[in-house]
Amino acid sequence: VPKITVVVGGSFGAGNYALCGKAYDPRFIFAWPNAQYAVMGAAQASSVIFNINKRTAEARAAASGEALDSDALDVLRKEVHEGYTRKTDIRYGAARGWVDGIIAPHETRETLITCLGLVARERPVSHFKTGVIQT
Repeated sequence: VPKITVVVGGSFGAGNYALCGKAYDPRFIFAWPNAQYAVMGAAQASSVIFNINKRTAEARAAASGEALDSDALDVLRKEVHEGYTRKTDIRYGAARGWVDGIIAPHETRETLITCLGLVARERPVSHFKTGVIQT
């Protein structure tokens, strides 16, 4: 069965896999302009990344005999969150080949019709990918 994925909202983590993300080798992945695409949502990922960066900053401060103040930690938290939020933008993913194209919502039907015509052709022989267990 040919697989065609259209990301219309957020596609993160296990949900990305379950709904035929890149690891399940769909023939096409398209996304609407408002879509978000990443390993985790910005809130969860930025929290993890912040905690890692916080430990590093605390170690540097301790090595130099200084203490981190709450303002510095707030700035760090904000920078990490903004950076990760930028990376969930679908344009970031499209620029890296994570999706085949960004389509306007009103173009979805025509795009799917075209894709269904293309996937009716015989598929080139390749290795089947089983999600995260790839060889």
